Amino acid sequence: MDKRQLYDNFIAIEEEMKRMLSSFETIKSDMTGVLENNAELEIENQHLRERLSEIERQTSKDFNESSDANLSKSRQNLEKLYDQGFHVCNIEGMYGSRRVDDEPCAFCLDLIYGEREI
Repeated sequence: MDKRQLYDNFIAIEEEMKRMLSSFETIKSDMTGVLENNAELEIENQHLRERLSEIERQTSKDFNESSDANLSKSRQNLEKLYDQGFHVCNIEGMYGSRRVDDEPCAFCLDLIYGEREI
């Protein structure tokens, strides 16, 4: 290999390195934008979760206040038992047994909140 070819190879490698450096700078800039956007979205998600929790607490409070006013004393007692994780329905002898993983029970809910005679 002569000196001219060696020099041309160094120039070609230098040009390739410049292109790679330019590419790296572009990728770095894009990555910075993505990370900033991600941080903004995480903050917004946290604010939305807090707001949702606040709304759920308020809705639950309003629901409990309205349901307590509309429920008879015996249904309020059943509601308390149900909220503690127990069945209050009499389907297949389930009354008083613990609800698995506090899963909702349509029969219990119907018994507590179903149509009421006034």
